[in-house]
Parts: sequence; C-alpha cells; structure tokens
Amino acid sequence: MRVAAIQLNSTADMAANLKRARALVVQARDRGAELVGLPEHFAYLGPEDKNPPSAQPLDGPLVREFGTLARELEIFLLLGPFPETAAANQPFYNTSVLLGKDGGILAAYRKIHLFDVDLPGGPRYQESRFIRPGREVAAAPLPGTPFTAGLAVCYDLRFPELFRALVGLGADLILLPAAFTLATGRDHWEVLLRARAIENQAYVVAPAQWGRHSPGRHSYGRALVVDPWGVVLAQAPDGEGFILADLDHDRVARLRREMPCWQHRRLC
Repeated sequence: MRVAAIQLNSTADMAANLKRARALVVQARDRGAELVGLPEHFAYLGPEDKNPPSAQPLDGPLVREFGTLARELEIFLLLGPFPETAAANQPFYNTSVLLGKDGGILAAYRKIHLFDVDLPGGPRYQESRFIRPGREVAAAPLPGTPFTAGLAVCYDLRFPELFRALVGLGADLILLPAAFTLATGRDHWEVLLRARAIENQAYVVAPAQWGRHSPGRHSYGRALVVDPWGVVLAQAPDGEGFILADLDHDRVARLRREMPCWQHRRLC
C-alpha cells in the first residue's frame, strides 16, 4: 500500500490552509497514494487558542467536506487533529479522524497526552488551558487491505505505553500527525518515531507541520515514514509538500515472526 504524509505550514488563514491541504491530497492520490495523512492543526494554526475558527463537532464541515474528498478520490484520509466541540461550555478535544474510502469515519482519536511544558530557553506551552484529554485508544482495520491503523498525536510520541496498547488492538501501522516544536524536534522527532516503529514492529506514518505559523509558533517539520525495522523510508525536506512510501504488510508479519518481541514480554 502506498501512503503519503503531507507537510504543511498552516497559519491563521483557514481558507488558504484548507485549499492547500485539498490540493496536496489530490496530488498525493495522483502519485498513487491509497492512504494520505494531514498533520495536526491542518485547518488552522494561528494565535487564537480559546476560540479557534476550526473548532467544530465531528459532524461539522471539516469532516463532511474531507469525507466527500476521500470518497471522490477513493482513498483513506487521515485528518490531523482539530479542536472538537463535544459539549457546551466545555474545553475542546484535540481530535484526529481517519476516514475510509467511502468517506465515513473509521476511527476518531481524542489526544490523551496534553503538551504542558516550559522549554528551557524556548516558548511555554499549556495545551490543557483550552483542551481536555481523551481517555480511549483508537485503532481500526483498513477495509480491503491487511493493515490495521492505530492513531496517536504529536506529544503522544513520548509515551510508549500508548503504542503498546495500539498493538494490542491489532495495529501494525501507526498514524501520528504532529506539530512538533522546533526546539524539541531537532533532537527528538526522528529518534522517537524510529524507536516507536522498532519496539512495536510497526510502520509509522507521521505527517507534520513546518515553519513559522504565528508569533511564538514554529514547527520542526521533517514528516517521516518509518518501517518496522526502524528504517526511514521517506523524509520531507523543509517546506510544504508530501512524501510517499510503499508499505509491505508481509514485512511486518515476517519481522514479528522472526523476532517475536510481543510474546517475549514479561512486564505488562
């Protein structure tokens, strides 16, 4: 299965962001991608955190419009997280949605681990001011393929127990859209993605935000596709665009058979 991971530089101009996202999805499909992933905050990444224009329910225009696009292109389409409105006067969830080739929702994942950090010499983030954490892991088979996709988001990358839980649900392909900070991305992004792929013997597809979005917001980029041996199959350069990689399910099955780490676990 050919996959594409899109890299965007989303800003406060939501209309422009969506136009660019749609164009790149179409281009990736035209290059043979059967699954296309958009990064975290693909619709809006501006200075407004309390009432962002991208906030909406799961049955709102973002999911409807991109569901139509997935159906028209006959692809699996990952919508990187957007602020999901779930209840009146309650904080948003940061929710990623996996759409099937029929445009319907295969899985929705509300980000569990919130990014509350004070980086030395860098910006301070407190995602929990406006976002509430999810509680459930999410994985779903991709109909017509041998793969089962598990969902994670950005800061989740630092919590290996989540990925173990996804493998327990059958995942052999992890989709991790992100807006990784420049300060942490330079040292941690690639090594953590490769670690999660190796220890779970799974493919990892990580669409990414890149560049400066608004004052104080700068993402690292370098979208990646990593195979279950930890080999980087594709990496995005700086700038907007997409990367492509071909995934071989037989390789997952063979590696898990030859090195049965899951069966060798002792501390569970």
